[in-house]
Amino acid sequence: MNIESLRKYCLSLKGATEGFPFGEDALVFKVGGKMFALTNLEGPLWVNLKCDPEKAIELREEFAHVTPGYHMNKKHWNTVSIDDTIPDKLIQEWIDESYRLVVSSLPLKVRNELE
Repeated sequence: MNIESLRKYCLSLKGATEGFPFGEDALVFKVGGKMFALTNLEGPLWVNLKCDPEKAIELREEFAHVTPGYHMNKKHWNTVSIDDTIPDKLIQEWIDESYRLVVSSLPLKVRNELE
């Protein structure tokens, strides 16, 4: 996975938008105005993804390239270093889960609009 395939996948999710609220080096993907993914545009590629707290710990223990969320709430966010060690399909599943967690926290009206 590279930055373009990551970007394309995130934007394929219903209602997803992108922006640069933290500066030109940090690309943020949101749904309903709330962030579900954050990635860098400089240096080695990584992405911050929201995760169930128990699952976050499990993933960190299983994958060396999954660490507590960089500059994020480490209980709810993981940083995934993207290289050839983690299959793209698995990263996409984690993106989907992050998206679902954020959507589930949105007001009912916004959730209904996304369905």
